[in-house]
Amino acid sequence: MSDAPHPSPQPPLHPPLQLAEVQRRVAAELDRLGPVIDELGARFADAGEELALVGGPVRDAMLGRLQNDLDFATSARPDVTERLLKGWADAIWDMGRDFGTIGARFGPWQVEITTYRSESYDPSSRKPDVDFGDSLAGDLGRRDFTVNAMAVSVPGRVFEDPHGGLLDLAERTLRTPGRPEDSFSDDPLRMMRAARFAAQLGFTVAPEVVAAMTRMAGRIEIISAERVRDELVKLVCAPHPRLGLTLLVETGLAEHVLPELPALALERDEHHRHKDVYEHTLTVLEQTIDQEERLGGEPDFVSRFAALMHDVGKPRTRRFESGGVVTFHHHDVVGAKITRKRMRALRFANAEIDAVARLVELHLRFHGYGSGEWTDSAVRRYVRDAGDQLERLHILTRADCTTRNERKAARLRRTYDELEARIARLSEEEELAAIRPDLDGNQIMSILGIGPGREVGEAYSWLLELRMDEGPKSAAEAEAALRQWWADRQA
Repeated sequence: MSDAPHPSPQPPLHPPLQLAEVQRRVAAELDRLGPVIDELGARFADAGEELALVGGPVRDAMLGRLQNDLDFATSARPDVTERLLKGWADAIWDMGRDFGTIGARFGPWQVEITTYRSESYDPSSRKPDVDFGDSLAGDLGRRDFTVNAMAVSVPGRVFEDPHGGLLDLAERTLRTPGRPEDSFSDDPLRMMRAARFAAQLGFTVAPEVVAAMTRMAGRIEIISAERVRDELVKLVCAPHPRLGLTLLVETGLAEHVLPELPALALERDEHHRHKDVYEHTLTVLEQTIDQEERLGGEPDFVSRFAALMHDVGKPRTRRFESGGVVTFHHHDVVGAKITRKRMRALRFANAEIDAVARLVELHLRFHGYGSGEWTDSAVRRYVRDAGDQLERLHILTRADCTTRNERKAARLRRTYDELEARIARLSEEEELAAIRPDLDGNQIMSILGIGPGREVGEAYSWLLELRMDEGPKSAAEAEAALRQWWADRQA
């Protein structure tokens, strides 16, 4: 199911913001935050310390999407911050103390307060060196992007914007406070954050930032797999992942963090024309997102990443045959192995690896259905092999149809509708989700007069296959079939 069209250049996702509207939003959000920022600001001011709401919360207040997580910067050292929070916060935690951060909860608000600081990376190190700073201006100057380098000093609610973040936010552009080369040298993960913010906010990344990302892409190698993984998950689960993924590919970052993706842009030549698997993959991802209401409507990483990886076996299995035909035999199985290897390298949990790899391995299974030729036995096996990923497999299989031939697309939709209806009918009749043999291990041992061992497992597997082929049986029918199998085996 491919034939993906090549997209034409897209207009900006959102028009520029009006500064008056931005200012109105911020004033409204600060009023809503009054019980937090005014009380907390007064406690720090009374102690002779500075405090400012910083970064993402200020940006999100301007975009009208502020959540209950608030970040503050302060002149106070962590011990002082902890002392000032006592008697005000409902709960306090200090897991980030080594990085200057103390966390707290106040009613519905989650608060993190971090001492002014600066970070830098040694060229051979995977961990940043953290030094405390002495001013808000210095703290804002070391942040990743100008739209995250704005602050509101409290309790006076004074807006601080030394790097023009307000204008960049209004123009929906990502720039760095200083030279992008210096910013990315301090923390190379910021290159991935640029792609992630593009995907989350629909912003354009400034040309000089893209150029620096391209020149410095190799620096991402010093970042730990876990930090890269976390950024990738946020990017894939963002509202506009195509924007971020395209940026990773075009800058060369993807070659270091997800090389399977740029590899999908298979070369073409005049003798062997075939579909652009890279563009097809991005379309499948978007069509997967369009179906997420089937899973509750929230971004679903497993479904999205399976869509992204479903064809990664194609470059390795591509063959040119007579007549200009291109084949990718067994790319599903090969792709599942590649997916497991990449996700292990990125330190994903085993459950996520198993789920995504299973979807990649099964994404072609439906093609054997034809126009409904599958027997009920084949449908049962489809359900059994999908297991708890069946709903996601439905989504991926439907999303994998990107043909421009509407008649063909409609036929495929109708056929899959029929398959889902058959699954629903068999599930109601036979409880397919919990499918197992009609006899358990204890019954097998009792009927055959044998003890625990390999033969019990073999009998169980045979009964399961019988159940798949012929559907549920009564206990008497299952016992008779088992005895016959055992007699034939002994002959």
